[in-house]
Amino acid sequence: MYLIRTAAALVLGTFAAFAIAQGRDLPDFTRLVEDQGAAVVNISTTQAPRRASIPQLPNIEDEEMLEFFRRFIPRQPGPGPGPESRSLGSGFIISADGYILTNAHVIDAADEIDVRLTDKREFKAKVVGADKRTDVALIKIEAANLPAVRMGDPARLKVGEWVVAIGSPFGFENTVTAGIVSAKGRSLPQENFVPFIQTDVAINPGNSGGPLFNMKGEVVGVNSQIYSRTGGFMGLSFAIPIDVALDIQNQLREKGRVSRGRIGVVIQEVTKDLAASFGLQRPRGALVNSVEKGSPADKGGVEATDIITRFDGKLVESSSDLPRIVGGTRPGARVPVEVWRKGAPRVLSVTVGELLEERVAGRDTRPEPEAAPLAANRLGVVVSELNAEQKRELKLASGLVVTEVRAGARAELRRGDVLLKLVHKGQHTDLKSTEQLNRLLAALEKNAVITFLVRRGDNTAFITVAGLGDKG
Repeated sequence: MYLIRTAAALVLGTFAAFAIAQGRDLPDFTRLVEDQGAAVVNISTTQAPRRASIPQLPNIEDEEMLEFFRRFIPRQPGPGPGPESRSLGSGFIISADGYILTNAHVIDAADEIDVRLTDKREFKAKVVGADKRTDVALIKIEAANLPAVRMGDPARLKVGEWVVAIGSPFGFENTVTAGIVSAKGRSLPQENFVPFIQTDVAINPGNSGGPLFNMKGEVVGVNSQIYSRTGGFMGLSFAIPIDVALDIQNQLREKGRVSRGRIGVVIQEVTKDLAASFGLQRPRGALVNSVEKGSPADKGGVEATDIITRFDGKLVESSSDLPRIVGGTRPGARVPVEVWRKGAPRVLSVTVGELLEERVAGRDTRPEPEAAPLAANRLGVVVSELNAEQKRELKLASGLVVTEVRAGARAELRRGDVLLKLVHKGQHTDLKSTEQLNRLLAALEKNAVITFLVRRGDNTAFITVAGLGDKG
């Protein structure tokens, strides 16, 4: 213990010496805490006994990743009725008449919500609304002349800037921790609508829903998630930008729910190899795998194999940008959509629809081929043409079904996949026969990068092959 403390003292001393040598003072958070601390509240919830189910985790095989982004206050539901369960979190007052922002998971399934102020007053709160997609909730207590926080602009926040969190980790009210902004615009698994602020501020169970302040004492985020293999702080914390949270709370206050835009496309990331196949100079945009029939995108002329590079004037640098941009667009708005199609840019016009609920994937309808096996091609797979029954079931005019994948195959294909298109240097070719595919493959150079549009079950995806090897 002595060695650990000595090492820590040396590190702190070195940091302080460096700061002094640079003519700078270490940051002083005392004024910020004095001015804003009273607007941060402790939230505790009570849930009556009921049979509960454990939330489903994403389909992840890596044991370490199963610990990824654990919620700060995970509930521990039992197999049946038992004593009341309680959870703890934080929140902050945004108006003098008692409106409070927190996380949706803090008040989820709560029968009673108790709010405790720094002056020890306690109130029962009612839920105005909650949005699980962004993990933002708005609650209200009956009080007046309350201290309220000041709002900042996350767009002005810089990586490396000091930030401060105030909350109730493990129930220790009004605990102050500080750190720097590690990154902005982070996309997290299962979180499509929030460009998270990443920090190294110490965040632990109970900090959920608490504010993240800049050095001006302005709220720039709502602390929401952590990366942890243990359930405790490991140096990676994530906050919801306050502009996102405020937009959500405005809709919750006005309508009691959140309206989000949708256009009806399935997308994937554009990799370096995909960019080369589609004739893009660099990887960017969101590659459209499929377009829902009758959807806003379909009516606006968006096609599978389009790469959406700009939506409503906003750049789409990665596929994760598109859900946030579309989701933040008001339903009914008619917006320009710039796509990269067959080696050239094109501008379409789409009227945004409304996202009503999560779509559930349908049953697996992979066809069972009946044709006799053919010789393997340069990909190392055996394919055959779809028969009439398969075309009718899959509602396809043409395609080649993979009947066998040989050892050493050069493509990440599976038995039952249906090859729909081949893309090479921006040229798109519909696949209609095995002879056609073999002819196309035979004409390609050894190191050619090609991409297939593949139907797998009820979904479509682009699969890239980098290098075909020597010709047989």
